[in-house]
Amino acid sequence: MTAEDTPPEFGLVCVTTSEAVRFRTITRTNYLKLDETARHAKLTLLYRENYERLLRALDFCRARGIRLYRMTSQLFPMSDLEDGIGAQVLADLAPELPEVARRAEAYGIRVVVHPDQFVVLSSDSEDVVRNSVLVLGQHARNLDLMGLPRSHWSVVLIHGGKGGRSDRLVERVPDLPANIRARLAFENDEHAYGSAEILDVCTRTGLPFVFDAHHHVIKEHLTDYDDPSVTYYTEAARGTWSPPDWQVVHLSNGREGILDRRHSDLIDVMPASYHGVRWIEVEAKGKEDAIQALQERYRPAP
Repeated sequence: MTAEDTPPEFGLVCVTTSEAVRFRTITRTNYLKLDETARHAKLTLLYRENYERLLRALDFCRARGIRLYRMTSQLFPMSDLEDGIGAQVLADLAPELPEVARRAEAYGIRVVVHPDQFVVLSSDSEDVVRNSVLVLGQHARNLDLMGLPRSHWSVVLIHGGKGGRSDRLVERVPDLPANIRARLAFENDEHAYGSAEILDVCTRTGLPFVFDAHHHVIKEHLTDYDDPSVTYYTEAARGTWSPPDWQVVHLSNGREGILDRRHSDLIDVMPASYHGVRWIEVEAKGKEDAIQALQERYRPAP
C-alpha cells in the first residue's frame, strides 16, 4: 500500500458537538473577584476536572478511531498570573500529568495545541512579544509536564501575526526557549500572512508549515480547492516537515460557498492534494460527525 492509498488520520479539534468532550474555564474578571483561598480552591477543582476530561477526550478519540487530537488552549486558565496560584496548583497536579502521554502513546494518538490569536511574535510592541513568548512557554511547559514529545510530533501552532513583518518574525525564532522552538509551527491565514509568506518564514527558520487550503483560497480569491496553487503549497509545506510524513494540514469548507470564512457543518470537498497527507485536522462545526463521515468516505475498500 502506497502513502496515497493509506487513509488519512482525521483529527478532532478540542471539543465535540455532543457533551462527550467538554472543558471548564473561568474568566479573568470572575477569578479576580475571589480571595486567595477561593482562587486556590477554584483552580484546584478546575485543573483536575480539565485534566480528567482530557483523558476522557483521548478515550473518546480511541473509541472513534481518531488518532489526531488538538487539545484546548484553555486547559489550565490563570496559570500565568502574577499571584502564582495557578502555577502552584499546576505544580501540585504535575506528578499525575504524564498519564496523558502514556495514554496517548498506548492509543496511538497524536496530541497538538493551537494557542489563540493573541500570540503575535511579529508585533511592534515589545510587551506583546514578551507576553506571546510567555503564552507559548506555558503551552510548552504543559506539554513537558504531560510527557509529550519535545518535537513537531506535538506541534504548537501559531499564525504569523502582524502583517508585513516576516523578517521580524524570522528573527524572533532563534531566541525562543528550546521547548517552544522544538514544537513550533506556522499556519497561513486569510488576512495577513498568505501561503507564500508563511512558506518563506518556515524555509528561513526551519520550522514546519501547517497549510490551510480554505484560508488559502479565501486570501487568493480562488474558485476551486484543486487550484494548482493548492497542490503546490500542500507539497511545498510537506517539504518543511521532518520527517515529511509528520505533515499536518487543516481541512474546512465554507458554510455558503468556497469563499465563506464560516466553517460548514460537514466536509463536502477535500482537496485532491490532501489525499497523500496522513494527518488532517478537521475544522468543521459538525466535529465528530464530520470526522465519521470522512472516515467512512475514505475507508479502504475490502
